[in-house]
Amino acid sequence: MKLHRRQVLGLTAAAPFALSLRPARAAVRADVSREVLLTWHKLILELVRHTATYVPPVAARSFGYIGVIAHEALTTGNPGLRSLAGQLTDLSPLPARGEGDFDEPCVLHAALNAAVQGLFANTGPTGQRAMLKMAEIMGRSARDGIAEEVVARSVAHGEAVAAHVLAWAGTDGGAVIDNMGFPRDYTSGTRPQDWVPTSAIRLQQAPLLPDWGRNRPFAMPDTRAQGAPDHPAYDEATGSVFRGFVQEVYDTGRALTDEQKLVARFWSDDAMLTPTPAGHWISIVMQIADRDALPVETIASTLAKLGVAQADAFISCWSTKYRYNLLRPVTYIKRHIDKTWEPLLITPPFPEYTSGHSCQSGAASAVLTAIFGEDFAFDDATHEDEGLPVRSFPSFRAAAEEAAISRMYGGIHYRFSNEIGLDQGRAVAVHAAALQTEA
Repeated sequence: MKLHRRQVLGLTAAAPFALSLRPARAAVRADVSREVLLTWHKLILELVRHTATYVPPVAARSFGYIGVIAHEALTTGNPGLRSLAGQLTDLSPLPARGEGDFDEPCVLHAALNAAVQGLFANTGPTGQRAMLKMAEIMGRSARDGIAEEVVARSVAHGEAVAAHVLAWAGTDGGAVIDNMGFPRDYTSGTRPQDWVPTSAIRLQQAPLLPDWGRNRPFAMPDTRAQGAPDHPAYDEATGSVFRGFVQEVYDTGRALTDEQKLVARFWSDDAMLTPTPAGHWISIVMQIADRDALPVETIASTLAKLGVAQADAFISCWSTKYRYNLLRPVTYIKRHIDKTWEPLLITPPFPEYTSGHSCQSGAASAVLTAIFGEDFAFDDATHEDEGLPVRSFPSFRAAAEEAAISRMYGGIHYRFSNEIGLDQGRAVAVHAAALQTEA
């Protein structure tokens, strides 16, 4: 049964939704755990869409911590799995299970419920109701047929796992988002190549999350070591290398094909309208999990590594953005080429170099290729509910490259920012891909 977005967030169709969560009594408990993991993530994708502070870097951070929590909840009861404690920066050993029997679906559900309640505490009334309803329905499904003392013991342990990871998360520098992520005081650059606001919205006269690049990474050892090389030197002269890249954005934007427009919109992944770029790749994994009937341990491990890679990619990218502080194409074009030109997509309110979409897509594709292999074909129906057609890709790399070039089609990035961003993300992903999740 496929759940549409309005069903997942609103939970208005309570009876059919409950049926989709209630496995047959004869089903193995691993299948229940799998349903717990995937169904919670369906709601998480919607909460990202409906929580005001969940701009792309913030969303990626939460996906990283939720992925770690789910994996660790399973690891404490499975000797075949290896904890990420000691592998991720400053993550200390997780609480061990005590004496007595534990039920895996109950542990996992309790951990995810606590994680979501903690990370989405500021979501709106609709999201709050959805979280409570999900906790009720999933809790009932998870504990069906399980002795109450086992349920209680399992829930307590799952909550302890989540609390441990959330306490770690609270020290990374990104736990508090003030003023929607926009600094209250900001001094603009004075060089001709420096970023300037591209929106008339008052809040966006300062750039988004200027200190995000200082956050503690998950797996990469040093933010600057995973940074990007210098971009082509800024130049306003006709025939210069830099102006050539700008001219390409301008010329492409004036002659977009229908296919290019579709690609730009498919990968736009705007905050408050979609689950953001990180959520798009989480959605891809969930679709593959359904198609290939992946076991819960594989799904959890994959989501953990993917979440870590994307969270670190945004930290690395944001460090680069504010080190170079490069202006957006629309600013250059209006100043020096055509003052009437407008890009297809809305230009985001922060510096241009490197491309965040490209960096996190490079990271996502690299870690997923390490898990599933080269030439792993898949369909992507992430935006089917919004009326965008399903797109098919022969590999994760091909999808990432399309995501990257989509930003030039949208008129908001130069080609070099997309291509170098892909490489930057791939370098970040090496550390996430190297994480050991099996004992």
